[in-house]
Amino acid sequence: MSTARILIVEDEANIRRFVGIALQDEGFQVFEADSVKRALIHAASRQPDLVIVDLGLPDGDGKQLISELRGWLAVPILVLSARDREEEKVAALDAGADDYLTKPFGVPELLARIRAQLRRHGQTGTVAATSKVAFGEIEVDLATHEVWRQGQPVHLTPIEYRLLCAMIRGQSRVLTHRQLLLEVWGLDYVDRAHYLRVHMAHLRQKLEVDPAQPQYFITELQVGYRLVGL
Repeated sequence: MSTARILIVEDEANIRRFVGIALQDEGFQVFEADSVKRALIHAASRQPDLVIVDLGLPDGDGKQLISELRGWLAVPILVLSARDREEEKVAALDAGADDYLTKPFGVPELLARIRAQLRRHGQTGTVAATSKVAFGEIEVDLATHEVWRQGQPVHLTPIEYRLLCAMIRGQSRVLTHRQLLLEVWGLDYVDRAHYLRVHMAHLRQKLEVDPAQPQYFITELQVGYRLVGL
């Protein structure tokens, strides 16, 4: 039995419920979203190991959702859609999807594809699958939420810790201001870049040797931030 977390993004309640029950019967932990907005909130807060996306959503196109998720969520994305034209499949895969299954579908095939993607990504595609992470003089225990610098414990506020974990999950990639604001604060805060600047300054103050010349939390001008040394 698997304990992987799966996010189902589907606006049709009957299909969403059908897929959810099938996955829960196999031991998966399931979260559901019926819109792009809810999908982004769940993806940021729940950190799923795999996302199932329908392309026809009420508040946006599924391909745009895939593209946005792919920028900061390194887990497999499986499209489940009634659109069976080749150009739709190609567009979804080019947007960042890992697999595409057309409706109607059989549960055994869906489960087989999910298991294959999870095996390929090692159950989860994020650094968070590892309990302890170290970079430079910093060590983070993701299981106990403890942080050390040069062997000494460092106290972080909940916001600072969530920001640190978001940077770690980025795996040295550049994370945009929007991605970090969405993941740490939520969808209602994606335009409040000053929140991010203030808390990034606090994080540097606590973890960098010289906050004015950071070695780990690097600013990418007009884009976002990147964690170096992971």
